[in-house]
Amino acid sequence: MTTLPPDPEDLTARARIRDAALRHFGEHGFERTTIRGIAETAGVSSGLVRHHFGSKEALREECDAYLVKTIRKINDQAKAADVTALDVNYVALSRATLGAYQPYLVRALVEGRAAAVFDGMVEMSEHWVAEADRDRAAPPFADRRARAAVGVAMALAIPILHRHLSRAMGVDVMSPEGDDLLARALLDIRSHPVLSPEQAAAARDALDARRDAPASHERVRALSDHGGKKTEADR
Repeated sequence: MTTLPPDPEDLTARARIRDAALRHFGEHGFERTTIRGIAETAGVSSGLVRHHFGSKEALREECDAYLVKTIRKINDQAKAADVTALDVNYVALSRATLGAYQPYLVRALVEGRAAAVFDGMVEMSEHWVAEADRDRAAPPFADRRARAAVGVAMALAIPILHRHLSRAMGVDVMSPEGDDLLARALLDIRSHPVLSPEQAAAARDALDARRDAPASHERVRALSDHGGKKTEADR
């Protein structure tokens, strides 16, 4: 698992406040977290928290920025090591980077927050998608950024759904044994596609036909006009 050298910033009161905020936001959510609670955990006064960050929202943004910075460091290390296993890299980023910060990210994503983290991961993942495209036998038929975004969403689903995934797999996916099993499952999925190129082409043709069919557009419009309810003609 990738590790990072200690950051001198982590010895400062500002960093202690940030880490306390990550913990409180992860445990209690944004609305229930208080400046006073963060200050007590960090061993500082509420006034010092406000001096450094100004508001709870600004402190949350600092938490996001810290995670993006940490993820970017690991991503740069992966590039330097010439990592090419796309799916494994996605999941490695999620697990190795987040660690103790997993509760924060899970809670933030469920609350619809952490946009900076998600967008930063999408931006970094575009590099890996581009690398994978170079070795494709057939050209891609979906937008690169869209594929990067879907890949990040799938990777982040693992920490969000880790309890369900662990139950289904029979092992804690955050343990070394579970980490190994998860990596092997991802490698197997990637190396043995579910669809053949011919099946994928047929499915793509079907999507194109559905998108271009006038009847589909009319039906969507009719459902929208009736608030999603079926009309007499639909029954």
